Amino acid sequence: MKSKITKAAMVVTLLGASSQLFAQDTNPGATGRFGKKEFRTWSIGAHAGVLSSNTIFNGSDRDFNTAREALGYGGYIKKQILPALGLQADFLAGKIKGSGPLNPFAGAKYLGNENAFETHLEWSAALTAVYNLANISINNENAVLIPYLKGGVGYMSSGAKVTDGVTTEQNHYKDGYFIPVGAGFKLGIAKGINLDFGYDVNFTKTGEFDGYNTGKFDKFSYGHAGIEFALGSKSKPQLQNYSSLANLRNESAEESAALRNALSTAEQKIERDREIYAKEMGDDDQDGVANKFDKCPGTPAGIVVDGSGCPLAAPKTIIREKVIVTEADRKVVAEAIKNLEFDLGKATIRERSFPTLNRVAALLVEKNFSLKLAGYTDNTGSLALNKRLSKERAESVKAYLVSQGADASRIEAVGYGPDRPIASNKTAEGRQQNRRVEFTLF
Repeated sequence: MKSKITKAAMVVTLLGASSQLFAQDTNPGATGRFGKKEFRTWSIGAHAGVLSSNTIFNGSDRDFNTAREALGYGGYIKKQILPALGLQADFLAGKIKGSGPLNPFAGAKYLGNENAFETHLEWSAALTAVYNLANISINNENAVLIPYLKGGVGYMSSGAKVTDGVTTEQNHYKDGYFIPVGAGFKLGIAKGINLDFGYDVNFTKTGEFDGYNTGKFDKFSYGHAGIEFALGSKSKPQLQNYSSLANLRNESAEESAALRNALSTAEQKIERDREIYAKEMGDDDQDGVANKFDKCPGTPAGIVVDGSGCPLAAPKTIIREKVIVTEADRKVVAEAIKNLEFDLGKATIRERSFPTLNRVAALLVEKNFSLKLAGYTDNTGSLALNKRLSKERAESVKAYLVSQGADASRIEAVGYGPDRPIASNKTAEGRQQNRRVEFTLF
C-alpha cells in the first residue's frame, strides 16, 4: 500500500512541477506585420520502440553478455519555452531483458550459460530539457527537420526476475532515481504534427536494476519512433518548428511591396495634381485671368475684362502717358506689402490687409499705373505646391485690386515659388521673409 502511495505521489509531483514551470503561452495580442505573434507552445506525444540492456556506453562493461531487445512504450507532455528550448514530462514503461554467461569483467562469480534476467519497468516519469540544435530555414517558417538533444532527471519503479536455468528469483519492485539523456530528430509532416525519432540512454541509480548487483550502476537504452501533436489553435504556428529568419524575410518582402505600392500611389496623385494645376492656372482665353479665377471663360480676344475674367460693361479708353512713380506712391505700395497676410497654406487674403490694398487700388485708378505682382514662398514643401501657392496668392491680390476698380489688363500676376529668396531658408525668420508678394509699379 505504501509503495503505491509513493508512486502516485511522484507522478503528481512531476506533473505539478512541470505545470508551474510551463505556465501559460507568453505571446498575447499578436497582430499586424512585424508585431507580436502567438504560438502553440504545448504539445503531447506518444512513442514505442525497443528497450535494451545494451547501450552505446556499455562496451564490455555489462552484467549479462547478451542483450535481448523488448518492446517499450511511453508518451510525454511538452512546453516549448523558446524556439530552441523546451521542457517535457516523459513517461516510459516496458521490459528490459538479458541472458548468457555473467560477464567476468563485471566481477561475476558464476559463468553459466543459462543465466538470464527480465526487468519489468512498471513506470517511470522524468522531467527533461530538450534543446533543438537547428530549426532555421530561410524560406519556410515551419521547419521540416529538427535535430535535438535532451537530458533530465526521473523516478521509476522496477522489479527484476533472475534465473540461472534452475532457480528463478523474483525481486520486489523498487523505486529509484535515474538520469535520462538522448538525441533524436523530428520531421514536420503537417502544421502542428511531427514524427519523432530518438535514442535515449537511462542511467539508473542502482546496481540491482537487472537483479544482479556488481557494485556498479546499471543502464539501459530506448530506441523509439513516435508522433507529436501541437495543442491549440491551428491558425498559430508551433514555436518549436518556427523559423524567425524565414518569417522576417517574408514580412520584409511584404513591407517592401506595400511601400512600393504606396510610392506608386503617391506618384500617381502628384501627377494628377500637376495636371489639375496646369488646367486651373492656365489662361485658355488669354484674357489675363487664370482659368481657376475666370468666371467668364472663352472671352474673345481684345475684350477688356475685370478681375473675374468677365467683360467690363463700358471699357475705358486706355490712354498711354508717361508714368512717374513718386516716393509717396512707393510708400503706399510698401505699406501694402508690409501688411499683406494670407491664411496659413492658402491664397485667402486676411481682412486686416484690405485697407492698405484699397489705397493701392485707388493709386492705380488715380494715376493709371501698371502693376506687377510676384508671389514667392520659402523652400518648405514640394516645388509644385510652392509654385502653385505663390501664383494663387498673386492672383488673389490681383482679383481684389480689380474688385476695387483697378484695370485687370494693367495688372500682371506671376508666381515664382521658392525661387529668388531674399533671406536664408535655414532660419524661421529667413523663411518668413521669403514668403511674400512683391508689388512693382511702372
